[in-house]
Amino acid sequence: MTWMLVQALASIAMAVTMPGAAPPTPCTLVDTAPTDAVVSLPFRIVDGRIYVEVRVNGAGPFRFAVDTGASGMGRADASLAAQLKLPVTGATTTSDAVATAQVDTVRLASVELGGLVRRDLDVMTRDYAGKMAPEAAFAGILGREFFADGLLVIDYPRQRLTFTRGKGLTQGAPGVLAYSRAFRVPVTIGGLATEGNLDTGANVAFVLPRTLFDRVGGGTLEQAREGTLTNTVVTTANATLHGPFRIGGASLSDVEVRVSERYPELLVGAHALQHFALLIDQRSSSIALCPAPAR
Repeated sequence: MTWMLVQALASIAMAVTMPGAAPPTPCTLVDTAPTDAVVSLPFRIVDGRIYVEVRVNGAGPFRFAVDTGASGMGRADASLAAQLKLPVTGATTTSDAVATAQVDTVRLASVELGGLVRRDLDVMTRDYAGKMAPEAAFAGILGREFFADGLLVIDYPRQRLTFTRGKGLTQGAPGVLAYSRAFRVPVTIGGLATEGNLDTGANVAFVLPRTLFDRVGGGTLEQAREGTLTNTVVTTANATLHGPFRIGGASLSDVEVRVSERYPELLVGAHALQHFALLIDQRSSSIALCPAPAR
């Protein structure tokens, strides 16, 4: 019996290490993370942005956006604060990378996304929905910190959001991108290496500072509509860049981009990210971006 057991174990070891066997990659988590997830539910996409159903203070559901560009636990639209009769609890400042503004804060006793519940949250409030088309309006935002203690998987092709504490990304592993400031990761544009901010709340593909656009040999610019940020409006232009833009295992070519004199960094927005599955593990300051599986 002992000899048979040794042979069986040897066979297993050979199967695992046989030449040509594909090693596991972080992208396998797109399929395996839902098996022990706290949350795994469908989401809607409107103009690239992610929308989920959330209960607040036991009421709802309300439509919230999942915004990796938003710091903190989240935001409450003025309409939600009015509906739930939430008193102002204080004030804080917010930045959109160009300008800062002072905003009020309110306290949410509970915010529930499926089985994920956060309690006693102090969040910013302002009129977001009033500046948006009705189909894109939301009652609030789930920010980065809402998902800080686990692995967040945003599977755009399947329109499924998963959050698990049982699995995660390992910094330094093949296919995993490390960041020091959320969520800025290495990006190459053609042969130029730079850094980009991954922002699921931005309804663009890419925004390039004019200086970066010139460095990659951008070429002709066409005047575009003004870009509306949280606190200000900036003049932008349109262009098509061949690139390719590469972020980890993801690649996009011949992309329409926005160019701004005032915007300070490369922004990778929802219209670029929606072609992939995005994995974020804030516990290890790690990200993976995975191409859609072949159908």
